[in-house]
Amino acid sequence: MPHRVLTTRHLNRALLARQLLLGRVRRSVPDAVERMGGIQAQYAPSAYIALWSRLEQFDRATLTRSLTRRSVVQGTLMRSTIHIVSAADYPLLAAGIRAPRREWWLRVAKSRGIDDLDHAAIAPVLRRELAAGPRRRQDLVDALVAAGYPREAWEGAGLWVDMVRVPPSGTWERRRADLYALAETWLPGDHAAAEAAGLTHLLHRYLGAFGPAAPADAADWAGVPVAALTEAAERTRLRRFRHEDGTELIDLPRAPLPDPATPTPLRFLPTWDAVLLAHARRTAVLPEDHRPAIFHTRNPHSVGTFLVDGSVAGTWRFDGAKVVTHPFAPLPRAVRRELSDEADRLAAFHR
Repeated sequence: MPHRVLTTRHLNRALLARQLLLGRVRRSVPDAVERMGGIQAQYAPSAYIALWSRLEQFDRATLTRSLTRRSVVQGTLMRSTIHIVSAADYPLLAAGIRAPRREWWLRVAKSRGIDDLDHAAIAPVLRRELAAGPRRRQDLVDALVAAGYPREAWEGAGLWVDMVRVPPSGTWERRRADLYALAETWLPGDHAAAEAAGLTHLLHRYLGAFGPAAPADAADWAGVPVAALTEAAERTRLRRFRHEDGTELIDLPRAPLPDPATPTPLRFLPTWDAVLLAHARRTAVLPEDHRPAIFHTRNPHSVGTFLVDGSVAGTWRFDGAKVVTHPFAPLPRAVRRELSDEADRLAAFHR
């Protein structure tokens, strides 16, 4: 039976629905974070703004409280970048990315001439330092140096011992995420998930947050080989579509697939929001002619953006008193009014 063909507009509305961008919803922070597939959080305020754009009556204390109560946690996970994920998701996601990211790091280390490091021996040094509780990054680096390892040993160490960043660091109030704890002591539960279970969970989270999509899209997002997620797909009951460009797409059964004509509200997105990254290009949330204005080598930290009709229509910044917007093209009067109102709400959230 031929697969149903989906247009880019179908994929755009599906992504917005799954990312909670078709209308603010009433959900707990862990539930929202799971629905979003985690939140990329190199810059701490980004996670707060991402949730503010998606949840009803969200304030900054809500996320800080969730981090403090350990219902969500910050860790280096997909693509070896900092993500906020639910406490329940962390062990499975870590298990899924661990082996592929270790292989990636060993290739990087070899290219940099530091491939003689014994990571299996480095891990116990960090475990001893963290046994009594959270420690600062500098303390951990100093411990490695004292044990006879170069400072560079720290860079890949987190792939051999699971560490999470703990509050108050990495929050809106204290943005530098430099306080670490052992994941197995900070988070309750079983931390012995198998790699296969982790990869299957990665695929489920990706499709639930960004599908329908190709396995290669999920692999780009996770930072693992596409073959690993293709095998996970073979173990999973999925529905299949075809994009109008001919690419075969996979999806979870009964996942939202709204009408492509579904209206969308104007929404502000923070820096590095995952809907703008390369894995989601097929959804056209970020039109390709605008991509260089958001991501380029002279601006590695990205910029805030806002969506009109489901696509990036401009950028924004907070100047200390208000949110200043820069549309890429003239906007209709009604959209300008909506943009102004939403900017005022975002400015109040900042203050």
